Amino acid sequence: MASPLTLMTPRLTLRRWHADDLDPMAAVNADPEVMRWIGDGSVQDRERTSAAIASWEREWDERGVGLFAVEVRQSRRLAGFAGLSVPSYLPEILPAVELGWRLGRPFWGRGLATEAARAVLDFAFRDRGLARVVSVHNAGNDASAAVLRKLGMRRERETTHPEYGVPVCVHVLDARP
Repeated sequence: MASPLTLMTPRLTLRRWHADDLDPMAAVNADPEVMRWIGDGSVQDRERTSAAIASWEREWDERGVGLFAVEVRQSRRLAGFAGLSVPSYLPEILPAVELGWRLGRPFWGRGLATEAARAVLDFAFRDRGLARVVSVHNAGNDASAAVLRKLGMRRERETTHPEYGVPVCVHVLDARP
């Protein structure tokens, strides 16, 4: 059974996934501008989005970390996701837990990614007791790099995504004693 785990920020609710989140998340994943910096830049259809949400929920159940659905409190609209996952696609940095997010375009430029990511980092260090969190983004994704700087993460290295062959940047943040 899914836990009722919820994080609240001034403007956002970060929570586990509901069945009615599929269509709004599929719309986010179908936007070429949103997906430009994800993997090989391909959009994802409803079926792939459904499989992804199921995978994220399994990760919560199996590892105690996962990707939260991010909902704007005032409108109750799903903005996208933010959370933690194991970056198994990049074996050279394992063992690690990765901070990630993806928001739909209507939610860009308002500081929501930073707000959600701060809540996730607090959860990672305080609730899950992690000593270190990484974040990986495609090189050239300046918006994600800016969020990581605001969070105090430092660039550790640049490497190549083994599946897509694109350069990626790895940032890290250690828990404060």
